[in-house]
Amino acid sequence: MAGGDELKLLGMWASPFVLRVQLALSLKGLSYEYVEEDLKNKSELLLKSNPVHNKVPVLLHNGKPICESSIIVQYIDEAFSGTGPSLIPADPYERALARFWAAYVDDKMLAAWNQSSRGKTEEERAEGKKQSAVAVENLEGALRECGKGKPFFGGDSVGYVDVMLGGLLGWVRAAEELQGVKHFDPARTPLLAAWAESFGALDAIRPVMHDVNRLVEFGKMLQARQAAAAAGAGN
Repeated sequence: MAGGDELKLLGMWASPFVLRVQLALSLKGLSYEYVEEDLKNKSELLLKSNPVHNKVPVLLHNGKPICESSIIVQYIDEAFSGTGPSLIPADPYERALARFWAAYVDDKMLAAWNQSSRGKTEEERAEGKKQSAVAVENLEGALRECGKGKPFFGGDSVGYVDVMLGGLLGWVRAAEELQGVKHFDPARTPLLAAWAESFGALDAIRPVMHDVNRLVEFGKMLQARQAAAAAGAGN
């Protein structure tokens, strides 16, 4: 790597948050060492690098750790501004808008999806599904506004919001089989449905995207574990 930069990514293969970092690195054309973490037996390097949360992803740049996917993606774009495409808009207003919608993906949409699938009661799950529909419709509007008729949130090319949402795309597709839920329905959100196809087809994206079949098997295992825990709690 130019300048002798050394990049190491601590991750877990099924994590959408880790995938965000991999997407940013791939789009920038940056080489890095990937270290798969066993989250049941976390390495000393992970515990030392992220002592507050003990979570992946962690990016080590010349030995210095950066944590949290949103912060890491922004860091990559800034630290390697002369390499590959820019992910963060140069215009201050567009940059603020991108950060708002990137936060919305996690704070509203992802939170609603989790509630719809993991809620403890039928009422909680139903409310999660209701909030999911609202969040996805709002994101459809954001794509219309930010993309200005172009394929991506960044316009003609992939930007920050695309990377943040793109990390979830494998699980969006896996949810169709696991829960019978089509989050990006062409009938209701045609822009997001088209965005998902365009994003997943990019040359820089395909090599790092999740294997949906593998995610489905992993999701079934998690569902079985959750059901067993619930049954045990009821005894």
